[in-house]
Amino acid sequence: MVQNPNRCPTHPGELLLKDIVPATGKTEAELADMLGISSEHFLDVLTETKPVNAEVAVRLGKLFGNSPSLWARMQTAHDTWVAERNVDVSDIPTLKKT
Repeated sequence: MVQNPNRCPTHPGELLLKDIVPATGKTEAELADMLGISSEHFLDVLTETKPVNAEVAVRLGKLFGNSPSLWARMQTAHDTWVAERNVDVSDIPTLKKT
């Protein structure tokens, strides 16, 4: 499957908020408690104001029975796409093999 380069990869918080949390039948507070993180931290991830760091990725992977690398890759893809559009690299040369 080819991804549209003009579409920002989904932030893991969006996937959690729109699909996964509702499917569990649990509240955000209950899930935060199960993850061992504060409700505030979990809400920040869900609202995309905090990234899914490695520790949270490990916790999400365990809770939902998948790989921590899934969550980390989603976050990295999102962050890289945003950075490529916001970081000015025009003054950085590209080294070439000689």
